[in-house]
Amino acid sequence: RLASQELLAFMDGDLQNDPADVALLFQRYETERAGTPKLAVLGQRAVRNDNTVRKISSRLANRIRAAVLDDGTRDTGCSLKLIRREDFLGLPYFDHMHRFLPAMLLRNGVRLAHVQVSHRARVHGQSKYGFWNRALVGATDLMGAAWLARRRLPADYEPREIKADA
Repeated sequence: RLASQELLAFMDGDLQNDPADVALLFQRYETERAGTPKLAVLGQRAVRNDNTVRKISSRLANRIRAAVLDDGTRDTGCSLKLIRREDFLGLPYFDHMHRFLPAMLLRNGVRLAHVQVSHRARVHGQSKYGFWNRALVGATDLMGAAWLARRRLPADYEPREIKADA
């Protein structure tokens, strides 16, 4: 809420994404924004630099999520994203929403563009999720996100003014 710029760049602090790749997202944004006022550019890791278990569990989770939400995003685990501030603030907030940002952006009429980005071994911190705790939380959140995505207001919806009784 305190950000003052039109565009927000998101990335984890563990340095698995290269900050220089933000320029790739911005280039894509500049190329495509003329066609639509609402655009977000999402990074997708070209090559995963993770262990085999993490790669397999992530691939499976992304396939299930994609089948349920149909958001056209191959890799929601990549934290590198470029989103207009206005569009981000219009999203419904819930815990673990980062996994469902593409679907929630689509729900709000934002067009998505994807860019291949690099992925490096984690430099700082450690993952807070293993297979089981990510699967259990993810399954519950997926059902909630699917419910929410289906309840998008029509594009022509105008909230009506509620007048207080005098």
